[in-house]
Amino acid sequence: MRTATLIATAAAVGLLLSGCHRGDRSDFDQTGITDTAAVEQQLRDIETQWMADYNARNVDALAAHYADDAALANPGEELATDARSRHEDLAQLVADPSLQLNFEADRAMVAKSGDLAYTRGHFTSQTKDPAGKLPKVESGTYLTVWRKQTDGSWKAIEDAVVPGPPETATAG
Repeated sequence: MRTATLIATAAAVGLLLSGCHRGDRSDFDQTGITDTAAVEQQLRDIETQWMADYNARNVDALAAHYADDAALANPGEELATDARSRHEDLAQLVADPSLQLNFEADRAMVAKSGDLAYTRGHFTSQTKDPAGKLPKVESGTYLTVWRKQTDGSWKAIEDAVVPGPPETATAG
């Protein structure tokens, strides 16, 4: 009787643990350890597409890079913590016909658990100054925190843009 109970308990635990699978496991090697280099490359590829979405002025594609509970922190704007406010901020930015944006991660780090990561990088942008209608060039850094979704995709959950020092005029 005791052996049957142990076998039944072991089987139940095995079934419970097999049910703990959290989404796509493609980022893990055969030992169950996260392949951080593969995830880092995946995030860099996502950011390349993200930049293309900005330059194509595709608001819906831009908004799709964020998880439902994400926060977007752009300089001079209120923190956008819901889909509507993120969509409005993104639409306002890409509505500027002079927008030119380039960004690239200088660093990507992935948690050993394989469910969280961040990218940090630099950006340059050109927009029109709303007051003077003159070209405005900015540069700075950004920090994006990513969370792996249940479908295996990565979505931004925190995205903060930090402007650098003001551009200095050069003697002409």
